[in-house]
Amino acid sequence: MTEVTYYTQDGLDKLKQELQYMKTKGRQMISKQIAEARDKGDLSENAEYDAAKEAQGLHEAKISKLEGTLANARLIDESKLDTSKVLALSIVKIKNVKNGATMTYQLVAETEADLKTGKISVKSPIAQGLLGKSVGDKAEIQVPAGKMEFEILEISR
Repeated sequence: MTEVTYYTQDGLDKLKQELQYMKTKGRQMISKQIAEARDKGDLSENAEYDAAKEAQGLHEAKISKLEGTLANARLIDESKLDTSKVLALSIVKIKNVKNGATMTYQLVAETEADLKTGKISVKSPIAQGLLGKSVGDKAEIQVPAGKMEFEILEISR
């Protein structure tokens, strides 16, 4: 069963660009490597040729996976997001109850996650613990370092 994943317009555009690149320039580069290896003679003992063919197989597998991801991708209209509770693509401001530190994260698809820009995967432990909660709710979340308690201060889109 394939899983539907929700994306922002920006995230969806990046996926489409990556697929286009892989299908055009990526395939051209691998074809060139195969041709160069083939020109070096006997294919039965040509490690370069074998490596290039293996790279081609991996490249095609990545293209296939990306096509599957795009086929199951759904665009979310961010203007219609419900900000009364935490959902995919919500921007959530939380406070660590123990030390008082506040953080702001946007819950995004796994492929869009980038901690440096404050985007965390909806599949991450913190995001999973926040989903469905409202402003003022507290969430006790099991993270690799142990249990952490967060209070939801604000939800926006």
